[in-house]
Amino acid sequence: MAKAKTTTKKKSTLLTEEDKKFFKEYINNASPTGFEAEGQKLWLNYLKPAIDTYEVDNYGSVYGIVNPDAKFRVVIEAHADEISWFVAYINEQGHIYVRRNGGSDHQIAPSKKVWIHTRDGKRIEAIFGWPAIHTRNGGKEQAPELKNIFLDCGANSKKEVEAMGIHVGCVITYQDEFFVLNNRYFGGRALDNRAGGFIIAKVARMLKENKKKLPFALYIVNSVQEEVGLRGAEMVVHSIQPNCAIITDVCHDTTTPMIDKIAEGEYKCGGGPVLTVGPAVHNKLLDFILSNARKNDIPFQMDAASRSTGTDTDAFAYANGGIPSVLISLPLRYMHTTVELVSIEDLENVIRLMYESLLKLDPKFNFKYL
Repeated sequence: MAKAKTTTKKKSTLLTEEDKKFFKEYINNASPTGFEAEGQKLWLNYLKPAIDTYEVDNYGSVYGIVNPDAKFRVVIEAHADEISWFVAYINEQGHIYVRRNGGSDHQIAPSKKVWIHTRDGKRIEAIFGWPAIHTRNGGKEQAPELKNIFLDCGANSKKEVEAMGIHVGCVITYQDEFFVLNNRYFGGRALDNRAGGFIIAKVARMLKENKKKLPFALYIVNSVQEEVGLRGAEMVVHSIQPNCAIITDVCHDTTTPMIDKIAEGEYKCGGGPVLTVGPAVHNKLLDFILSNARKNDIPFQMDAASRSTGTDTDAFAYANGGIPSVLISLPLRYMHTTVELVSIEDLENVIRLMYESLLKLDPKFNFKYL
């Protein structure tokens, strides 16, 4: 009998143990929309060895700068915030009802463990309770909805809940943490879009480590409040006044069950970065990114955006008379759940594509269509 051939998956040579340690810590940290400061501190500490200076704006967006005196300004950007919940109402029995902070999914909430974050910095454990299957009324049973999901923090009354420091307006995050699945995927909550924050910081560190001198100022931007309407990017673009922007965010892996590819398109984890065509995406800058993908044998996938991209690309593209902008997306499974997955290989390829594109970008680039 012939001996079966075995294949060994090539180990990552791009991500160091320091990178992986930071990525895990960054994912595990809570950074809900509007309350991103602790995550921004972690991110900035990882970025600092690669930059000359940095700025923090009034709402918490952070950007590091390389070569700050150069006139031509290039942004690479991601968003820092994660979806979460707010305490909205506490009934007399001590059950806590919630309101979305961003696009939180009510259907995944039952039986999840959470942290309730108080104004004085405490973190209180609670659970999303749900009636046992034995007590639900067969075909008439209710599905989880925003009006019926609730938190149980172990208190027996509203007074007891309030004595713990919990009040209307406390922000709530899931407890789920980072994991590695089959040595192929990074998983956890909030990979949307802390994976992007890691990517742009890693690109900056690679430029520094490889002693690359860019002929322009590079702004590494981690914006806040994307999940509620691109708000951080809307603010920071006016402060920076960039000449062009390369945005990275996540997009859907549509190859898992129950997703209509005709409606959503076909993109998959492991297929490479996804490059979007659409009104907000600058055609010449997109062609430039595509050419670098081809020259460096980086696989890529294509997406089409009907009106807006739904990412910070839109905030940059339509500001200050129009900022040439492009979107490089990382395919992700199970978005806005606590078990989001991204391919490690895709993560590395987004880093490579952004890195190689920055090395080739010339301040004399002609962005004009005519």
